[in-house]
Amino acid sequence: MTSLDKPTEDAQDAQHDSRAVTEAALFEAFGGVRGMVETVVPGLLFVTIFTINKDLHWSAIAALAMSLLLVVVRLVKRDTVKHAFSGVFGVAFGVVFAMMTGNAKDFYLPGMLYTLGLAVAYIVTTLVGVPLIGLILGPVFKENLSWRTRNPGRKKAYAKASWAWGLILLAKCAVLFPLYWWADTTKFGWILIALKIPPFLLAVWLTWVFLAKAPAPIDVFAEMEAEEKAEKERKAALAQERGESAPARHRREA
Repeated sequence: MTSLDKPTEDAQDAQHDSRAVTEAALFEAFGGVRGMVETVVPGLLFVTIFTINKDLHWSAIAALAMSLLLVVVRLVKRDTVKHAFSGVFGVAFGVVFAMMTGNAKDFYLPGMLYTLGLAVAYIVTTLVGVPLIGLILGPVFKENLSWRTRNPGRKKAYAKASWAWGLILLAKCAVLFPLYWWADTTKFGWILIALKIPPFLLAVWLTWVFLAKAPAPIDVFAEMEAEEKAEKERKAALAQERGESAPARHRREA
C-alpha cells in the first residue's frame, strides 16, 4: 500500500463507520424490526377478528390485550418499553373511540389523526429551522442541538429527512382519509395494515441516506467530559502550585 492509498482507505473506513453508527442510531430511535412488529400486530389482530365475526367488542379487547402482552414481554426481558407503551396508548385511544361511536372504523381514527399531526409537525419545524427529526435523533447521536449552530451540513441533512417524513406521511393520509369515509370497515382495515410498514421503511431509508452523507455528529457529551477533566486538572495544578509556594513564603517570613 502506498502513501496515497492510505488516506483513501482511512476515508472509506470512516465513511463506513459513520454509516454503521447512523444505522444503529435509527434502529434505536425507531424501534427496529421488533418495534415495527409491535406496531402492526394489535391492529392486524383487530381487523382479522372483525373480518371473521364482525364483533367490535371482541376485536377491540383482543387488540388491547395483545398490546399489553407485548409490554409485559419487554418488561420480563428488561428491554426498553417506550415503543411498546406508545403502542398501548395508541390502541387504547382507538378502542375508546370505537366503543364510544359504535363504529369499528373509528378504532383507526386516533392513529390517523396522529399521523396527520406528525406530518404537519415535520414540515412546520423544518420551515422554522428546527427540523423535528434532528430533535428526535440529536440525543441518540449524543449531539443534542449542536447541529443547529455548529454543524450546518448536518442541519441540512436533518431538514431533508424531515421533509421526507412529512411528505411521505401526508401522502399516506391522502390515501387513508378518503377511504375512511368511503370504504367499508374490513377493506379499510386491511388497506391500513398494508400501508403501515412500507411508508415507514421508505422514510427511515431516506433518513439513513441523508445522514450517511452528512458530516459526523459533534459529541457534546464527550466535549463536556473533556472540559470537566481539563478543569479538574487545572484545579489540581493550581492547588499543587499553592502547596509548593507555601513553604517558600514561610521561609521568607522566618
